[in-house]
Amino acid sequence: MTTGPGQRSYAGATEPLLSVEGLTIDLPGGARQLGLVEDVTFEVRKGQAVALIGESGCGKSLTSMAILGLLPSAVRVSAGSIYFEGVDLLTCGPRQLRRIRGGPVGMVFQEPMSSLNPTMTVGDQIAEVRRLHLGERRSVALKQAGQLLSRVGIPNAERRLRSYPHEMSGGMQQRVMIAAAIACDPKLLIADEPTTALDVTIQAEILELLRDLRRDLDLAVLLVTHDLGVVADFCDDVVVMYAGHVAERTSIDRLFYDPQHPYSGALLASVPQADRARTSLTVIPGRVPSAGQFPEGCRFEPRCGHSVEHLCRRPQADAVIGDDRHTRCGRVASGDLILKGAVRG
Repeated sequence: MTTGPGQRSYAGATEPLLSVEGLTIDLPGGARQLGLVEDVTFEVRKGQAVALIGESGCGKSLTSMAILGLLPSAVRVSAGSIYFEGVDLLTCGPRQLRRIRGGPVGMVFQEPMSSLNPTMTVGDQIAEVRRLHLGERRSVALKQAGQLLSRVGIPNAERRLRSYPHEMSGGMQQRVMIAAAIACDPKLLIADEPTTALDVTIQAEILELLRDLRRDLDLAVLLVTHDLGVVADFCDDVVVMYAGHVAERTSIDRLFYDPQHPYSGALLASVPQADRARTSLTVIPGRVPSAGQFPEGCRFEPRCGHSVEHLCRRPQADAVIGDDRHTRCGRVASGDLILKGAVRG
């Protein structure tokens, strides 16, 4: 993908590090729900940060969990491919996936307190990653764990190795999760809402930490979030998801200055602006439809202020507009709808 002004360019890069193509996720069986995620396509290149954004229930976390084979047992990938360094992860067995998880691909989950083991010290939890993937002795792995805690900004790291998760604040727990995720020098870090449960000051610190790690390790990051401020400050490209579909895929600058899909524009319009104090916030009417209750046509059509019945109530295809920019809006793709730019200060 190309990027806008001020963004890093990856046009000269070789094959993408991660390539997701046509990913479709279903819930078969008695509670049959098709297209929880449908025809999702994007890529992440070495050193690049790509955001998956959208409201809760849009399929962002399902997409990220599918990459490492961590979907709930009842949920199935029914179509598509997920390639990491040329290997289709959907064809990998459990043993191959275990070698990839925590090795070349690290993951930071939403809730560190529910992801960390309450019965193990944080030092042993970080060391366990190196012992499993690198075969290090416990003493060596613990020494490395101490260095990792220091690297992610935890003071008195040697003492903290003996702490249990409940003895640490939410921000420190998240730093422990990040330390475990980078323990084996991954090439890709998947971060699922890494700042959601933290206060604003700690959010900024975690974001700065991820930025430093990305620079120092030449780390690619797939960031799952609903926070447009985080996206604008950290990412290069963005994948806007709505009700399991990719609504728009483009660079950060293009999204913020010239959104093409009505959902992208609505998201941007709903962000509070400092120069519009004491004004009512713009809201998107309605809510994301539940799985199994998606409209037959454009999934955003019931909430869209630009819908035209004869065009929008039929299935929408992913279309390329301009220079490698994608949208799933037939009106935009045909030139029938031109949204007003949403320049952000």
